[in-house]
Amino acid sequence: MTSLAATFSSTSIRSGNEDTLIRAVQGGSEKAFTALVERHQQALRNFLRRACRDWALADDLAQETFLAAWSNIRKLESGANLRAWLCGIGYRKCLAAMRSNRRSRRRDEDYGTTDPGNGAVSAEDSLSLDAAMDKLSIEQRACIALCLAADFTHTEAAEALVLPVGTVKSHITRGRARLLAVLGNSDDAS
Repeated sequence: MTSLAATFSSTSIRSGNEDTLIRAVQGGSEKAFTALVERHQQALRNFLRRACRDWALADDLAQETFLAAWSNIRKLESGANLRAWLCGIGYRKCLAAMRSNRRSRRRDEDYGTTDPGNGAVSAEDSLSLDAAMDKLSIEQRACIALCLAADFTHTEAAEALVLPVGTVKSHITRGRARLLAVLGNSDDAS
């Protein structure tokens, strides 16, 4: 018995019904996926160009979207709107890229405005902090690294670490208290 993907010729793929093409892609047909990409890439790129206002980034995000679609096409339910599904993936990738760019700009701005005389961390303090971080559990270290060092929100850290938001907050609170205790500082601010 031949597979659905093997029954397609190049001509029938280009003119094929979208549901049939999706089933072929779900069966592993790269030719059918190529046909779907050709059908939807311009619409996806146009959407992303409007959404992120950066043509080069939009093209990169479109590429990433199709890679993610190839990996996840089996999850697409029969009769689903493929273009809407692709735009949803692209939109989430666009939001992530924009958040990352904002955080990067903020870090660059913060770095540029840091007064080396007042805000710089000495090598000794840096080593002390590293030693104190080693005393934390991996979960606490990860939460502190994301939320306190990388400017993630609690929600973003929870998503990245696949933890409940409350657990992230607890890890940060306990980890921060332990760091302050190890470093010999009190937490008078809270």
